Amino acid sequence: MIIGVDYYPEHWDRALWRSDADLMQKTGVRVVRMAEFTWCRLEPRENEYDFEWLDEAVGIFAERGIRVVLGTPTNCPPRWFCEKYPDALPVGRDGRRNPIGIRGHRCYNAPDFLEHAKRLLERMTKRYADNEAVIAWQIDNEPEANFCFCKKCIEKYRAWVKRKYDSLENVNRAYGNDVWSGEYSSWEQLDPPFGDYPSAWLNPAYMLDFSRYASDDMIEYVQLQAEIIRRNCPGTAVTTNVWFCENMPDFYKTFERLDFVSYDNYPPTRLPDNPEEYYSHAFHLDRMRGVRRQSFWVMEQLSGGLGCWSPMSRTPAPGMISGYSLQAFARGADTVVHFRWRTAVSGAEMHWHGLIDHSNVPGRRFEEFARLCRTAEELADLRGTEIRSEVAILCSTDSEYAFKLQPQTNGMYYREQLQLLHAAFTKCGLNVDVIGEREDISGYRLVAAPELYVTDSDVVKKLYEFAENGGTVILTNRCGVKDEHNNCIMSPLPAPYRKLAGCRVLEYDPIGYDRVPVRFEDGSVFWGRQWCDILQEETAGVLARYDGEFYKGSAAITENEYGSGKVYYIGTVGEKKLYDRLVPDILRKCGIEIIPGLPDNVEITTRTGADIEARFIFNNTGRQQTFLLDGGELCLQPFEMKVERRQRTL
Repeated sequence: MIIGVDYYPEHWDRALWRSDADLMQKTGVRVVRMAEFTWCRLEPRENEYDFEWLDEAVGIFAERGIRVVLGTPTNCPPRWFCEKYPDALPVGRDGRRNPIGIRGHRCYNAPDFLEHAKRLLERMTKRYADNEAVIAWQIDNEPEANFCFCKKCIEKYRAWVKRKYDSLENVNRAYGNDVWSGEYSSWEQLDPPFGDYPSAWLNPAYMLDFSRYASDDMIEYVQLQAEIIRRNCPGTAVTTNVWFCENMPDFYKTFERLDFVSYDNYPPTRLPDNPEEYYSHAFHLDRMRGVRRQSFWVMEQLSGGLGCWSPMSRTPAPGMISGYSLQAFARGADTVVHFRWRTAVSGAEMHWHGLIDHSNVPGRRFEEFARLCRTAEELADLRGTEIRSEVAILCSTDSEYAFKLQPQTNGMYYREQLQLLHAAFTKCGLNVDVIGEREDISGYRLVAAPELYVTDSDVVKKLYEFAENGGTVILTNRCGVKDEHNNCIMSPLPAPYRKLAGCRVLEYDPIGYDRVPVRFEDGSVFWGRQWCDILQEETAGVLARYDGEFYKGSAAITENEYGSGKVYYIGTVGEKKLYDRLVPDILRKCGIEIIPGLPDNVEITTRTGADIEARFIFNNTGRQQTFLLDGGELCLQPFEMKVERRQRTL
């Protein structure tokens, strides 16, 4: 396993570069990422380039055996460019251009921006094409789906819709534009969603398509850069770094034609008091691994307290720096790069802390990082091992967009039910893949498909076939609500999944912050929250019923036999204990071996190679936990990770 750091030589006096590199080499740093914000240094004036300082920095690390990831510096065009080419600045929903000096101040489609970015990238990639120290390129920095509203982007958006629907008649039909007299009579009327109206006030079909366009447009921009890099640096890996941002692109499409997934991982430094709050980044990491179902990088990893657009967070407690990095390794990362080596002394991110504080004196966090580097070296034999899962959770980008556009009820958001099921599987000691809804599922024994709100006919067919052939499926409330255009399906819910689930929704109650008791057949009672589908069983049996409200006695959770498999429908959003009661029984019925009795927030992941198997056991809490595992007592300190190896016999 490889540990790296994000480094900004342009921020520091040259005298520090060598001493920093010496300390990195001594500590065990194996890779650095740099240059992703350096356009003004690489091209200080138009058509005047200066790469000598970057050559020197790359050379310093290369001399010490430290490999380099270069970022393309297109996220932040320099001031001379913005002043000369103001049309390249993005336009917000209010119709105003973004100001200079805020990062990300570039429109992906502006002709002047693309011309200058390509010219810089041609020079940069050719310069480092034969440099063996440069092992990968990161495109831009945290690119988001394109929510620019300039004239060029409006043209591209209209062209995207025109390609998809061919005629205005098809657009009007797909969007249901007869509502509120919204029919288009010319393509020029098709504008992006200007104004400060809440998204839920606007046509949901139109808004979903705009989100799809915005993601596709960002991906096109990333691919434009990838093509230049591959042409000039054949054989060098290409990626970009993503995070769970406001304008989130479709991760699954983003990385289809890149070499590996990389993700910026900032777990919380203050753990919540509410036991119902899901704080572990295990789900995020499994989702990143599931994007391509292979190992990935963390390109930015927590190194200190955060502070930029919000007040400073708590500093990482002892064990967090190491534990959270090892959690990433356990869940499929093979390289973890920490942001950042030294905390910035200027700029907006001066309180987004790195490994070394403003004092420039390595302290407690740095010493923990140094120990982590040694631990990573000890895990080198596990590089290339796989995470093999019998359980998958389907993730739908369209449904996530649609949930965000039309909030379902107070406190309900798309990702929560995925995380609740993930936490229940994790508590049983299982590996879990979080994969795109369109991925092949034939290799799994159980597939959870929560909130498939926007319906894809291929996904419907796939789940029916999976159950028919003996697989176990878990469906939840808000499945089958919308068609592919984000219009409601005029059929009893769960509409296309009704025969699969063996039940129908008589009525639903969006209870928001209220709670309704849910009683299982054995008499155990748990709370249902946010949403209640009042179910009428057809071919299904009932596992739990509501024990309150006007629908007391109605089915809340059902089990149906379909073909050779089983299908479960969860009509409410339960507290964690509800899933801890339900999920182990489901797993046992489909023959998946579990580890019973794990304490809350103890996470176990298994990585498997040709001749070795390693089990990672992580105490993701701030307290000591002692428990029985395999008949023996195991004690873990706060955020401690233990790794147990055993040889495999074929």
